[in-house]
Amino acid sequence: MSAIRERAVPRPAGRRPGRTSPSSATGRASGDRGGPWPYLLVAPAVLGMLYLLVYPLARAVLISCQDFRLRQLIAGDARFVGFANYRTLLTDPRFWTVVRRTFVFMAVNVVLIMVIALLVALMTQRLGRIWRTAVLSSLVLAWAMPVVAATTVFQWLFHSEFGVVNWALTSLGFDSFERYPWFAHGTAAFAILVLLVVWQSVPFAAITLYSALTTVPAELHESARIDGAGALRILGSVTFPMIRPIVMLVLCLEVIWTFKAFTQIWLMTQGGPGDATTILPVYAVQTALAGQRYDLGSAASMVTVVLMSGVLVLYFRQMFRQEDEL
Repeated sequence: MSAIRERAVPRPAGRRPGRTSPSSATGRASGDRGGPWPYLLVAPAVLGMLYLLVYPLARAVLISCQDFRLRQLIAGDARFVGFANYRTLLTDPRFWTVVRRTFVFMAVNVVLIMVIALLVALMTQRLGRIWRTAVLSSLVLAWAMPVVAATTVFQWLFHSEFGVVNWALTSLGFDSFERYPWFAHGTAAFAILVLLVVWQSVPFAAITLYSALTTVPAELHESARIDGAGALRILGSVTFPMIRPIVMLVLCLEVIWTFKAFTQIWLMTQGGPGDATTILPVYAVQTALAGQRYDLGSAASMVTVVLMSGVLVLYFRQMFRQEDEL
């Protein structure tokens, strides 16, 4: 009985063997976080980012506030002129024409990309496994195609003498398109560039939107159908509110990517014919290289950065507003 009584007596509360108290664990964790090793491990990435991103941006800002031409590039005696380059740029009528054309180019591309990508994503969601795999694989292959290669293919497609497009249109009876010089007409060149940018951008947007559609519960669609909602009503009242954050993210990315499209335009038309396909990035390079006005080219680049940053600010404000509503 005494032995049973001794076993029944509770032991005083204390630390069990092999365990550490939360306070000691927290102290050790805070001590580890205060060590130099985490900062040393992150330092190469931070230094690389500063050198590759921050330094060129700061250098461009400095050049945009200097009198920096070919002589200053060689001699290195650039003179600080403040905001004189920005005043010259903002009082140039050609600059504002290019700005308007840039926004038109961006708007046409983004609208087409988002509409086509959403339609492709909805179609892919309704396909069987085999066809869905084929469509997604095709989108990935198209997305993985290098920009230079895709631009070269489109140049050959619309070649005035050897292009497949002219051959096909002539074969269909449109004799006026025989040896038609697509890149000699501003509207035609602009349309070809829009077609190229849309073709390159739709795969990413479609795959992303399809991934978002797979997260929408099927029960919501079934409930809406039982209540008598049609396909468009389900898309607008059920599906779109569920995938709105992803749609806004894709929209923001597409705005930025089309806003700074340079490689396709420079390789295909270099902004021509005339200024028909000149947008802000092309205008900055033309000003810097053709006129050897590196200061004005840097100022145009800074204006482009400011406009793209404004798009980001609008996106983050919308995202934070949605978080507050939730």
